[in-house]
Amino acid sequence: MTAPLLQEHPLRQSLNDEAHARPSVPVHTGSRLSALVLFGGDTTAHRAALQALTRQLGLPEPGSHPHYVGEHAGLTLRWDSHTEFTRYSLLLPDGPEDPFAESPLDRLPADWLDTLPGQLLVAIHAAVVPRQEEPVDLTRVADRYFAGHDLIGSELGDGRGLALTDLQLHPDRHLPSGASRLLLLDGAMSERQCGRMLQRLLEIETYRMLALLGLPVAKALLPQLADMEARLSRLTRAIRQPESDDRQLLDEMTELAAELEGSLAASSYRFSAASAYYAIIERRIAELRESRLSGLQPFREFVERRLAPAIDTCQSVSRRQEQLSLRLQRSTALLRTRVDVSSEAQRHGLLASMNRRAALQLRLQQTVEGLSVAVLTYYIVSLIGYAAKALHALGLHVTPELVTGGAIPLVAATVAFGLHRFQARQEEPRPPVS
Repeated sequence: MTAPLLQEHPLRQSLNDEAHARPSVPVHTGSRLSALVLFGGDTTAHRAALQALTRQLGLPEPGSHPHYVGEHAGLTLRWDSHTEFTRYSLLLPDGPEDPFAESPLDRLPADWLDTLPGQLLVAIHAAVVPRQEEPVDLTRVADRYFAGHDLIGSELGDGRGLALTDLQLHPDRHLPSGASRLLLLDGAMSERQCGRMLQRLLEIETYRMLALLGLPVAKALLPQLADMEARLSRLTRAIRQPESDDRQLLDEMTELAAELEGSLAASSYRFSAASAYYAIIERRIAELRESRLSGLQPFREFVERRLAPAIDTCQSVSRRQEQLSLRLQRSTALLRTRVDVSSEAQRHGLLASMNRRAALQLRLQQTVEGLSVAVLTYYIVSLIGYAAKALHALGLHVTPELVTGGAIPLVAATVAFGLHRFQARQEEPRPPVS
C-alpha cells in the first residue's frame, strides 16, 4: 500500500532556491568587468533588452527568472533584476596591459546601449590584476589608473587582496558622464573568493548611490518642514486665544495635515529604502574583512564619514515628519474638543430656546381653545335662542330667555368636551402607511 504524500507548501521550492538566486561568478586574475545599474524602467522592457543582447552576442536565451548568467566566446553576461534597479554585468577573462584602456562594453552591439530603459545610476569598470610588489606604491597606482586622484581602499580577505578606487567618474566613450573605476589586486585569493569580493565591492558602490537618492528628497523637505512647523506653532498659540475663530483654525489645521500627509507619502518609501540600503552596505563591508593599509582610507571609514551623515539627514527628516504629525494630531484633537464643546453649548441653548417657544405656543393654544369654546358657545346658544323665539311665536309656552340662559352651561360643556376629544385624537400616534 502506497503511503500518502505529504502536502508541501506552495512556496517551498522558490524559498529554497532564493538562497542560490544570485551566486557570484568565479573571477581570475587578469579579468575585466563592466557593470551598468539602471534605475527604474519597466521590468518587461529590461527583459526584452536582455533577450535582444543575448541573441546578438550568441548567448543562451534567458528564462523568466529575475537573474541570468550566460557565457559565450569568453564573454560572461550577468543580469540581475531588483525592486528598484536592474544591473547588467559583462566579464572578460583577459585584457591589455592597461586594464582600463578597453572595457567589456566594447563587445556590445553598436546601438544596444541606446535601447536600455530606465536611467543610468551606476557605471563601473573593474579590473583584477596581480599584486606584484610589497608594499604597493599607492602614488604610482593612483597616477597610472586613477588620474592621480586620492584613493580609498583596504586589504581584503584577511590580507589576501587589495581593493582601490577613487569614486570619480572617468571619461568613457560609451557613457557621456563617464564611469568609475575599481582595481582589485589579487595576492592569494581563489577564483571563487575573488568573485565574491568583486561582487561585494560592486554592491557597495551600487547601494551607496541608491542610498544617496534619499538625500535630495530630504534637502528639499527641510524648508517645507520648517514652514509647516512654524505654521503649527502659530496655530497652537492661536488656540490659547479666547477670541480666536475655532472653525477657521480647524480648517487651517486640516489643510496643514493634508500637506504633511502628502509629504510623508512622497518621501517615506525613499527614506525607508535609504536605511535599508545603508544596512546592506554595512553588511557587505563587514564581509570584506578589510584591514587598514597605511596612508589609505578604508571603505568602512569612508562610509562612516561620507555616507552616514547623509543617511542621518534622511532619518532626521523622517523623525521630524513623524513628530510633526503627532503634534498636529494632538493640537487638532484639542481644537476639535473645544469646537465640540462650543457646539454642544450652542445646541443646549437652541434646545432651551425651543422649549421656551414651545411653552409659549402651548399657552397661546390654550388661550385660543378657551376663546374657541366661548365663540362656539355664543353662536350655538344664539341659534337655540332663535329656535326658542320661533316656538314662542307659534304659540307654545316657551320662554326664549329661559331656554337661552339654561342652554349656555350645557352647550359650553359640550363644546369644551368635543374640542378636548378632537385634540386628543390628533395627538394619538398613527400607524405607518404600508
